[in-house]
Amino acid sequence: MTGPAPSFGEALRVWLKIGCLGFGGPAGQIALLHKAVVEDKAWVDEAEFAHGLSFCMLLPGPEAQQLAVWLGWRLHGVRGGVAAGLLFVLPGLAIMLALSALYVVHGRSEWAGPVLLGLKAAVVALVAQALVRIGGRILRDGAGLLVAVAAFILLSFTSAPFPLLILAAGTVGWLLGGGATVEVARIDQTRRRGALKTALICLVLWLAPVAAAWGLAPGSVIARMGAVFSGLAVVSFGGAYAALAYLGQAASAQGWLTPTQMLDGLGLAETTPGPLVLVFTFVGFVGAYQASSPPWAWLAGLIGGLMAAWTTFAPSFLWIFAGGGLMERLRGRPRPARALAMISAAAVGVIAQLAVWFATHLLFRAGGTIAWGPLRATIPAPASLDIVALGLTLLALGLTFALRLPVLALVAVMTLAALALTVAGLG
Repeated sequence: MTGPAPSFGEALRVWLKIGCLGFGGPAGQIALLHKAVVEDKAWVDEAEFAHGLSFCMLLPGPEAQQLAVWLGWRLHGVRGGVAAGLLFVLPGLAIMLALSALYVVHGRSEWAGPVLLGLKAAVVALVAQALVRIGGRILRDGAGLLVAVAAFILLSFTSAPFPLLILAAGTVGWLLGGGATVEVARIDQTRRRGALKTALICLVLWLAPVAAAWGLAPGSVIARMGAVFSGLAVVSFGGAYAALAYLGQAASAQGWLTPTQMLDGLGLAETTPGPLVLVFTFVGFVGAYQASSPPWAWLAGLIGGLMAAWTTFAPSFLWIFAGGGLMERLRGRPRPARALAMISAAAVGVIAQLAVWFATHLLFRAGGTIAWGPLRATIPAPASLDIVALGLTLLALGLTFALRLPVLALVAVMTLAALALTVAGLG
């Protein structure tokens, strides 16, 4: 049972509150949205919320932000979707730009080192928690499990590109598809037509900065970032953790960030409200800053951070406004639904590979890569094991899985633990 529809102003206040308090990554943000719109306000019921969530989980990009856009759209049409999606992101974006600026100045200072070590240990635990939660929700049969394992092996031991894995998983699902047609809710035709017009505007606005960058400075780091992040927005099924695996490869190949800096950025993103993919803003800022000459480094960093944020979040409005009706209909057909389910299963394998990647770079200070034909593997040097990092990681895992500590509390405890070890001369 739902209550009376809210006014646009009332909804704006709720969206802003969620944008300022949305810590904890996708799981925490989805829970916050559920509490606000289902439990506290009763603007939508449980079935409709679950329906919207399942739709957003099938889209590329940050599912929590897309769910906010979808809820705003259902309540107040296009203007509601735009308002909800922007307010969900803007508070965290402002904080992440500020943290990125501080990082390029103090990232390697004595006080920042222990803080980042504690944050990175927390990140490993949070990624492991995401793997367990998302895997439990998505891997419901043997086929899905096999696809997830295959994706993990291919990403870990070959150079198979992420988009190709997504395409292959979808093809497997399509071939396996079958069963009865599922009933789905209809979408108001007037709202659908208005949303399609807005989606066309969203497409133009999304690609305009990328085209401008290539026109004004073809091949520059800003132009390449626009292209890479726009491409990632199209193929990043599975949410933030899955997208990070592809971004890590791209950032390293382009020379924007080192693996250690990627971990630093993710640790900072865990401390801000908003989607976890705000770490992309960090990559854009720091990467552009480091690639530019000193007189222009700060301006380039700001433009790089904003380019990364824009090309990451702008497509979410397009997917919701243009794809809502189509995706709802596809969910009612067996083969497309099965294909999308297998794509989600492959994303679980991607997250597992990401968890191993994070842990390896945190716990071991050195290692090497061995290759044999198309196969490759990164082997850490056992003698380079960081005992302090190992202890902090085990503490973070215990606090996360045994005590179920909230994200902010986990971040605070891990930061204090790392500082305490440093003061004691063990850091």
